[in-house]
Amino acid sequence: MAKRDYYEVLGVAKNATADEIKKAYRKLAIENHPDRNPGDKAAEERFKEATEAYEVLSDQTKRDAYDNYGFAGVNNAGGAQGYSAAYRDFSDIFSGGGFEDIFSSIFGGGGFRSQQSSSRASNQGQSFRYNVEVELKDILTECKKDITYNRQVPCESCNGTGSSSGKPSRKICPQCNGTGYVRQSSAFFSMQRPCPQCGGEGRIIDDPCPKCHGSGLMRKQQKIRVNIRPGIQDGTDIILQGMGNAGTNGGPYGDLYVRVNVRQDKFYVRQNDDLFVQIPISVTQAALGLSVNVPLLDGTTEKVEIPAGIQDGKMVRVKGKGMPHYRGYGNGDLYVKFRLMVPKRLNAKAKALMTELSQALGEEESPRPMSFEED
Repeated sequence: MAKRDYYEVLGVAKNATADEIKKAYRKLAIENHPDRNPGDKAAEERFKEATEAYEVLSDQTKRDAYDNYGFAGVNNAGGAQGYSAAYRDFSDIFSGGGFEDIFSSIFGGGGFRSQQSSSRASNQGQSFRYNVEVELKDILTECKKDITYNRQVPCESCNGTGSSSGKPSRKICPQCNGTGYVRQSSAFFSMQRPCPQCGGEGRIIDDPCPKCHGSGLMRKQQKIRVNIRPGIQDGTDIILQGMGNAGTNGGPYGDLYVRVNVRQDKFYVRQNDDLFVQIPISVTQAALGLSVNVPLLDGTTEKVEIPAGIQDGKMVRVKGKGMPHYRGYGNGDLYVKFRLMVPKRLNAKAKALMTELSQALGEEESPRPMSFEED
């Protein structure tokens, strides 16, 4: 198969900058790397093709030769010899821009760590989320929820030091010789990863605490009461600072994100801070314009006047009877949608009265069609 133009392979213009070339290659390498596509020969070939193109175009001398003479000018530049030259280390092409995290998720490591100092670095503890469910009526006023969860706290036995003596006692990690990382080869790549024995610190506990096994942390059940403000929106996170896991080596605690999920109500629909409810009315109520007592979400009722002659599906707005504003003061509105309920059966008296009413209204036996605009 004939080779494709290197610029075409990377999807860049012939006047592309070095940064544009690097960015294009990074994208292709991530998508097609053999470790991410095991057994996919097509992806492997695309990876090799892109690597060969990058190895030439990333070197200005080789790029000039390719621009002037095509493949003949770089006969010995591409191919297998180029892979190791293009990627002796991830720290160049994949450093910055979040690619460390991307490759960590692809290859299962957290590479790109520089050599660790001999002292332990303190790190903030992990933050995590806890979901709570509330009813719509619960958040008409301030709602309190008691939650129980497990989190990591400093080990009581060693005071969080990880050492059985209670005092930090460390030695150089024998697996990485104190560098904090190990090098691993994969396909055409050679990359460094945090040392699995010391976790990238370069040193290990000399006398690990038997209770926490040298981690300095232990699991503990935590009970707290969460205050949920009125009118909170579904899916909102309440951040409780310092209620997550403890940090390592004296680092700060992480946070707890309490996500509030508001269950849908059977009768009331919420839109922002407004509420919508459907209320059935009779033909006479609609025609005469009587009033009805509309039940509210808090269990009380509100007297609502029905406009005389109201049609099925029309709404009446009741100000200030919706949900409380989560931020600020006041409430949204309540929209009452009146649904006209036609009786399915009539007794003799009701039938006689309805017949008399029909005659009094002069109802037509042959009504004309009605346009949708008239609805």
